[in-house]
Amino acid sequence: RWLLLRNRANLQDEQALKLEELLQANQPLMTVYVLKDQLKELWYAPSEGEAKQRWQDWLNLAMSSGLAPVQQFARRLKGYIEGIIASAVYRMNTSVLEGMNNKIKVIKRMAYGYRDNEYFFLKIKAAFPGKAR
Repeated sequence: RWLLLRNRANLQDEQALKLEELLQANQPLMTVYVLKDQLKELWYAPSEGEAKQRWQDWLNLAMSSGLAPVQQFARRLKGYIEGIIASAVYRMNTSVLEGMNNKIKVIKRMAYGYRDNEYFFLKIKAAFPGKAR
C-alpha cells in the first residue's frame, strides 16, 4: 500500500523494483497508478488552458479505463474541477492564508482595537504590500 502512495522519485531501488513487480502482476492496479500520476500533473499546469486540457485528457482516460470505481471518482471530481483548475493557476495553499490571518491578529492585538475601520484596513494593506510590478 505504501509503495503505491509514495512518489516514484522518492522510492529506493529495492522499493521501486517491488512496485514494478506489483504493477506488472495487476493490470487494473497499473491503470489506476498511471491515472494517479497523470491527475497530479493537473496541479502543475502552467496556464488555465493547459490545466483544462490536462483535465479533459485525464477524464477521457478515466472514463475509458473500464474500471467502475475510477469512473465513479471521475464523475464526482467533475463538480470540483473549477476549483482544481483555479488552484493550478493561483498557487496559494492554506499555509500562506494561515500566516496572513495570524499577522492580521497581531496587528489587531497591538492596537487593542481600532476605532476607525478604514485605518485598520490600511494597516493590513501596509503589512501585505504584494508584488511590485
